[in-house]
Amino acid sequence: MTDCLIVGFNDMSFESYEGMVRLMGGARSPSYRDLALAFITLNGKPHRALDVINTFNPHRQPLHNADFMWPVVTYLCSFLAKHKCTYDYINLYQQEKDLLREKLLHDNVIAVAVTTTLYVIPDPVIEIIEFVRTYNRTAKIIVGGPFIANQYTALRKEELEGLLSLVDADVYVIGREGEATLVKIITALKQEASLDHIPNIAYKGAGGYVITNSEPEANSLEDNPVDYRLFPREQLGQFVSIRTAKSCPFSCSFCGFPQRAGNYTYTRVECVEKELNAIRELTDVSTITVLDDTFNVPKGRFKDILKMMIKNNYQFRWNSFYRCDHGDWETIKLMGAAGCEGVFLGVESGSDSVLEKMNKSARRKDYLAAIPALRDEGIATYASLIVGFPGETQRTIEETVDLVEKAKPDFFRTQLWYCEPGTPIWKQRDQFGVRGQGFGWSHNTMDSEAACEVIDNIFLDVNASIWLPQFGFEFWSMFYLQRKGMQMQQIRRFLKAFNAIIREYLRSGRRAEIPPALLAELKSASTDAWDPLGNHASASSLSACGRTVMSD
Repeated sequence: MTDCLIVGFNDMSFESYEGMVRLMGGARSPSYRDLALAFITLNGKPHRALDVINTFNPHRQPLHNADFMWPVVTYLCSFLAKHKCTYDYINLYQQEKDLLREKLLHDNVIAVAVTTTLYVIPDPVIEIIEFVRTYNRTAKIIVGGPFIANQYTALRKEELEGLLSLVDADVYVIGREGEATLVKIITALKQEASLDHIPNIAYKGAGGYVITNSEPEANSLEDNPVDYRLFPREQLGQFVSIRTAKSCPFSCSFCGFPQRAGNYTYTRVECVEKELNAIRELTDVSTITVLDDTFNVPKGRFKDILKMMIKNNYQFRWNSFYRCDHGDWETIKLMGAAGCEGVFLGVESGSDSVLEKMNKSARRKDYLAAIPALRDEGIATYASLIVGFPGETQRTIEETVDLVEKAKPDFFRTQLWYCEPGTPIWKQRDQFGVRGQGFGWSHNTMDSEAACEVIDNIFLDVNASIWLPQFGFEFWSMFYLQRKGMQMQQIRRFLKAFNAIIREYLRSGRRAEIPPALLAELKSASTDAWDPLGNHASASSLSACGRTVMSD
């Protein structure tokens, strides 16, 4: 008997997703224009960057941006095992439907838990629930995670009830942390007991959903580490994601994450070391992604972690988020020596006036100093930027473009500001004349349509840094592709070829047939890039990856 079957990420068909976004808002809507910078059209179908590589390399193992053990799966399974619940899991729904069907048909499953870590719409959850009920009508379906918790805090009661009915799960975990709640639900289901005594949930009742009282729940990372021994080595593979902290100690005015996630907490250095040592025993691991939004905060702890990593001489490479105003030359030198190959930089803007309105502690000078220093240590940089925040003007945009041209991060992307109720700036909306929300907004100095034009122009005009597609690719794919045998200079060539076609779309105003020369270069960049000796870099070659990251 399986107490709980966990279903990980549902990466919806991109063709379906693209069609849905286009249908909802039209091809000129801000959400679709944002999406349009991440795909090209081949054979009449939308293709993201990795889709293109797969199309031109049909005999290679397909590449996928989520080709790793989903961290929410490893964490939840470890938590359930610790609390004496039996478990099973499906890591990637789309790729493992046949396996899920077999488990639903032939295993005695009490509950199916559906995670929502990256979802911003209910459709992926609905798809999973409909599939589960097709093959198993007795298992109770439990849905929890960030999407549900965010909707619980953002929606009015009647709107929330409408969403819960639409998704149609049996039980929802509505707290920001829900591991202990999941155990309580499973225990009650096994005992055929009522759920009404369990806080932080909504469950189906006779007249609709019953929402129980809210109580704080906190599950310490130190007390609940991932037990990597629970998972077959071949399933863990080369890529592992870890967390060493929860929440964020800052209060950027465009972000509601700290308010939803609670107080910032982080694990001690010795706990980080224990996890890394456990990962080292899995000899196939070559790449670690640290998921903490602020891995280098506080700076003293971060330096101690780096020194520990250097002492232990781990052979894997790693990438993480990095805050430029909480580092220095010594920190960056230690990062290079400790095996860091890339960092995600939440730059947001090159204008100090906008950064101040965003309540960012970093300033333009911090980015101008840190990005070249990181490059000197062979650490790849990705600058994430926001266009259209209240107070944005043509002058502040010029400052942002100038920052990219001067600092020259390896990769960058500008995103349209998302006007989200519940973020600190929402409380100041009258001050800035903010109207609307989501991707459809206006304020005293700009509107979302004008911001979309700005983003398109930045895409067309900036040459000092390579635009990185967001959907189905992201910064992590740089390291994934290297482990699969693609050299960094070839990745850069491929992205330039991919972006050149999107530039052609923007200039022509339509997705016309791709010019033969651009298509030939894209195919060549997709097919001539692979290490003929195998699918991944050897452990001995990983130590050199950082030093060659900028070669062209």
